[in-house]
Amino acid sequence: MPLFNFLTKCVAIIALITCYCSANAQNSNSFWDNVRFGGTAGAAFGNNYTDVTLAPGALYEVNEYVGVGVGLQGTYIKYRDFYESYIYGASIIGVFNPIPEVQLSAELEQLRVNLTYDEDYFGQPSYINDSDRKRNFWNTALFLGAGYRMENVTVGVRYNVLFRESDRVYSDAFMPFIRVYF
Repeated sequence: MPLFNFLTKCVAIIALITCYCSANAQNSNSFWDNVRFGGTAGAAFGNNYTDVTLAPGALYEVNEYVGVGVGLQGTYIKYRDFYESYIYGASIIGVFNPIPEVQLSAELEQLRVNLTYDEDYFGQPSYINDSDRKRNFWNTALFLGAGYRMENVTVGVRYNVLFRESDRVYSDAFMPFIRVYF
């Protein structure tokens, strides 16, 4: 239910932005001329670790300084002999470019986390039932970020002000990012 409420709010915000932009785009530009598509993708592999993420998004450039957008995210994480996790959800983002090379951002993210601990993690698998091995929960993150912008690409760092290490969604509150929109 929280994801439905979150997505409903996202749709309402996009509808308001669309109406505002359509009303202001009378002569030269249509709404879609100011929408850029892109997002992020990432993968990390190690002897005991696999992490694959795909996060497409769309960003509407209100003007040369401000942009607002939405995104989806899907992540698979496997830490051998510890846990496996499927994470999926949506986000809304606002970006501000005080000068063309600098981008400040705020991103609100709502994720559903399905986490399954390996039997080996508990030591004696015959005494552990499935409900003790599984955790399914919602995670909310609020990222504040800053980056260096080069046309369609922004490279920077963001900080999750709602970070909780115990959720095993992110390993640290600080995260580097590469954001690409075309």
